[in-house]
Amino acid sequence: MEASIQTLIDKFHRKMENDEEAKKEVMPIKKTINIDLGAEHYSLKLENAHIDDFEPQMIDNADITILTTPESLQGLIDGTLRPMKAYVTKKITVKGKIQDLLFLKKFF
Repeated sequence: MEASIQTLIDKFHRKMENDEEAKKEVMPIKKTINIDLGAEHYSLKLENAHIDDFEPQMIDNADITILTTPESLQGLIDGTLRPMKAYVTKKITVKGKIQDLLFLKKFF
């Protein structure tokens, strides 16, 4: 999943480079995010409309923690699984504010 997540991060960075309105909207957001896929764990930091520190480990006290399976995350990435359906059917669990995730989803 690391390569799929990195591809998503790269897509986000291109969006921020090419869409000034989106960049302005995301610029004030500062979040730390953990992604728990069971056997795989990742973390990243969003600040100044840029994602940094993508690592294969969890961060203590992250603002958002996403718990899901690699299959569900891949479905979210490729669009075969809708975010709200995944959340309602408990294919994805979010610790933190779901609004943060829904807000950021529109930029990917």
